[in-house]
Amino acid sequence: MLTRLLSGDTPRSGLLTVLLLIVLISLAFAPFLFPGTKSLETAARICIFIVLVASYDLLLGYSGIVSFAHTMFFGIGAYGTALALNTSGPSYGSLIWGTLAGALVAALFALAIGLFSLRVKAIFFAMVTLAVASAFAVFVSQMSWLTGGEDGLNYKIPRELTPAFKLVKEKVLGVRINGKLVAYYLVFFASAVLFLIMLRVVNSPFGRTLKAVRDNAFRAEAIGYRVVWYRTTATVLSAVMAALAGSLLAIWLRYTGPATTLSMEIMIDILLMVVIGGMGTLYGAVLGATLFILAQTYLQNLMGVAAEATSAVPLVSTLVAPERWLLWLGVLFILSVYFFPSGIVGRLRAGRA
Repeated sequence: MLTRLLSGDTPRSGLLTVLLLIVLISLAFAPFLFPGTKSLETAARICIFIVLVASYDLLLGYSGIVSFAHTMFFGIGAYGTALALNTSGPSYGSLIWGTLAGALVAALFALAIGLFSLRVKAIFFAMVTLAVASAFAVFVSQMSWLTGGEDGLNYKIPRELTPAFKLVKEKVLGVRINGKLVAYYLVFFASAVLFLIMLRVVNSPFGRTLKAVRDNAFRAEAIGYRVVWYRTTATVLSAVMAALAGSLLAIWLRYTGPATTLSMEIMIDILLMVVIGGMGTLYGAVLGATLFILAQTYLQNLMGVAAEATSAVPLVSTLVAPERWLLWLGVLFILSVYFFPSGIVGRLRAGRA
């Protein structure tokens, strides 16, 4: 049953299985295991970014396509949901049609980019996607009457997904069972379903053909596969998944703006998560997103504790000062690439072999 659910792609490493189970259990019971607003926000971001990073891995790791437009698709999904809720009111109908509209627009953009650009060499395709993504971000920022410009959009969501809605009056295990909890589990289960769909895709005949195209496009073309068709389809599928992740972020935050969806910093973060976790595995998206977001959220606090503990040693306390957390995040990334050149998942599977 488990093998069927995982589409036959089991972790193939005992330690990797344990790590994935820890992440799954932690996210499934996050509101009860780690009470507090910050912990819940972190868990929801991890769920959303697992889908986003896995969708990019579908493009980079399985298809060999380097794209810098992934945050554009992420933003299209988020703005689709945000605009629907902002214009039509906080109803489930608005939620559904906004999400579907965002996914459809993202698919059309990806189709256009794929058909016009995937025939060129990889570096030129990457430059095209970077130009398109930058132009789209400028367009969104200037259309302030529609998108809110740099300030973004604040909107209401259905009451059942807000803290004002009380599902149960009494606390359960010290946690309030309200709409915020319902919204979290909507994000969690939707993310799990989307991840399993992508896992099924990459382990289907289509996914195996994508790997063949990635490894040797000329040979795949020679034996009869339409390389451009497969790459374009992968681009569209990846864009749709990124757009759905953006819709989940829009529901969770109740705010959508360029800084939360379209910035180049997010694109770089996605690329780092894929590399840290391991390209071409999907499971790498789970570990990469979890480790990176935990580091982003808590590394500064841990460094503050370390600075206080070493206050008697001036040089050490200066090095671990909280304001230098980005420096140490970069050091951690360099070390992870040095010791895990094929990513965490690749290294664990190689060790098992």
